[in-house]
Amino acid sequence: MNILGIIPARYASTRFPGKPLANIKGQTMIRRVYENCTKTLDNVIVATDNNLIRDEVNQFGGTVIMTSENHKSGTDRCAEALFKYEKETGKYFDIIINIQGDEPFLQKEHLTKLIACFKDSKTEIATLISRSKANPDIFNPNKPKVIIDKNNYAIYFSRFPIPYLRNYEKEIWHLHHTFYQHIGIYAYRNAILKKITKLPVSGLEIAESLEQNRWIENGFRIKTDITDKNSMSIDTPEDLEEFINIFF
Repeated sequence: MNILGIIPARYASTRFPGKPLANIKGQTMIRRVYENCTKTLDNVIVATDNNLIRDEVNQFGGTVIMTSENHKSGTDRCAEALFKYEKETGKYFDIIINIQGDEPFLQKEHLTKLIACFKDSKTEIATLISRSKANPDIFNPNKPKVIIDKNNYAIYFSRFPIPYLRNYEKEIWHLHHTFYQHIGIYAYRNAILKKITKLPVSGLEIAESLEQNRWIENGFRIKTDITDKNSMSIDTPEDLEEFINIFF
């Protein structure tokens, strides 16, 4: 399988403007994400709408594709970048991995587990989940939850704790059920990525502000795999400070 990793990176961010260019001990965040991914993937590109990010990627020797500033999601940006990169290079990629640009220490296991999901020819989209280890995580709306079927396909994603444990106090929910937290990295078959980006916005997507619910509503199946290696995303300057304190 030919695999392409795409890192969507936009400059504008309500909570952390210029986040991809944030300095982490002498290197920008986007550089750390990019170079970390190239340890596992042969083909990695950054998809951005910002000249400063483009210049930074060019400076450290990475590959960058300029995309529209009007995209509403990283998935849409990935689709445009894929189209342009395949046209420029003449290459075809079977699997595309959408890699969050705010997770500088994405684990190698995350990428290998995603890729392994496509050994099953029925897999259209794949993503990763982890077991919630602390009760506050279950009730944190910034850490989306997911319920899965017996074949590890996602049934639904929510910012609310799912399932609801009717017979227990909320303080002890984590002791009586395994809750799964979504790790925001996706992989898609080439044709599937192109299809899902043409779908109209859906009701469940709007309700939860989670685009993956649009795909489920339209009949696409999302294969999940469980990892015990959590990844820390950086949404605010405070997150970045905490990140540096943990890893450096």
